Amino acid sequence: MLEKSYFEFYDLPVTFQLDESQLKKKFYAFSKEYHPDFYANESQEKQDEVMELSTLNNKAYKVLSDPLKRIEYVLELHEMLTEGDKYTLPQEFLMDMMDVNEALMDMEFDPDPARLMELTSEVDQLEASLFDELKKLTDEFDAKNNSDPNGILLKIKDIWYRQKYLQRIRTSIDKLRNKN
Repeated sequence: MLEKSYFEFYDLPVTFQLDESQLKKKFYAFSKEYHPDFYANESQEKQDEVMELSTLNNKAYKVLSDPLKRIEYVLELHEMLTEGDKYTLPQEFLMDMMDVNEALMDMEFDPDPARLMELTSEVDQLEASLFDELKKLTDEFDAKNNSDPNGILLKIKDIWYRQKYLQRIRTSIDKLRNKN
């Protein structure tokens, strides 16, 4: 079987902002069409094919219905993310995160609820800012009227890596909050 992208499988354009209702409709239609129970009396080859399609349907929906996984997937389709990719975040961002990480490490031994709230607020603001920038870039990419789609994808990749980093910070904040 030829390897199709999840977008091709659902006959959808490669976009960051999907019509969620259209995606669900296709997922449910394929869930019925490729339900293994309907092929119990078919040849083993046909049963295997249907099982593959059913699995593909589930994987495709899981990725495309999650905005962060969809971003990662679109970047992979455009060969912007590769296995073992060693992406270097901007120095300024890393310095800011180093300050946050040091403050969180200090709070491991010397809890400071007020400072934790400050850090949480800083991370919230940074995430909101990144989200706004990401929304603008993904809309611009989806409009397909830009002369430099790869440039936009590189900016989206940078934000994606920043968001991943912030998720780790958020996990540390949550651990401290739950500890106190």
